[in-house]
Amino acid sequence: MRQIFLDTETTGLYHAQGHRVIEIAAVEVVNRRLTKHHFHYYLNPDREIDQGAQEVHGISLEFLQDKPHFADIADELIAFIADSELIMHNAPFDVGFLNCELGLIEQRSVETIAAKITDTLKIAKEMRPGQRNSLDALCRHFGIDNSRRTLHGALLDAELLADVYMAMTRGQESLMIELEKPHKKNHETTAQSTQPLLIKLANQVEISAHDDYLTSLAKSGDCLWQNLSKASAQTTE
Repeated sequence: MRQIFLDTETTGLYHAQGHRVIEIAAVEVVNRRLTKHHFHYYLNPDREIDQGAQEVHGISLEFLQDKPHFADIADELIAFIADSELIMHNAPFDVGFLNCELGLIEQRSVETIAAKITDTLKIAKEMRPGQRNSLDALCRHFGIDNSRRTLHGALLDAELLADVYMAMTRGQESLMIELEKPHKKNHETTAQSTQPLLIKLANQVEISAHDDYLTSLAKSGDCLWQNLSKASAQTTE
């Protein structure tokens, strides 16, 4: 399954308050490798941008005046993410905004377009409970260079998220390798089973030591091994 790492920038924090998507970016990963296919647009929101949001992403309304509207790029976005595993950091935020935009143009929801939705923030919290799990914090933790990230930008963040996800799930590859090893061992065991089985008999010293050990056990109560030996001897007499 194709994996699509997606990020958005918005005019504010809450789509329920009428805030809109102003940048959307997605990068494609196949077989745990980034391909050359990506999706990236700045969008005209037809509304003001909150000052706090602009300080985070640095995108101004003036810059967006000649950019397309979400409706103009919706079909291309749907085709890009269709039937993929859609991976986002804090997925409820991005999915909420995308569903709001799609709803405005009477398109189906993200959940019905993508085959699966994965939230890397949820994964990170399970792996690192009680720690900071922002994208920057995870880059530092996994040694990923995020020096170009002076401001939030959807395309760079999507690419960094892909790197972070690969680092977080790297152990899965080792697990798959380990799962393959028993099959090889089974083949080796089968091959060895055709060899003659060598049996080493106990010498007289070892037999005497064993009898003494059983006698000491019998003093503390019934010794099952001695009882079985006696029963066997009586049967053969």
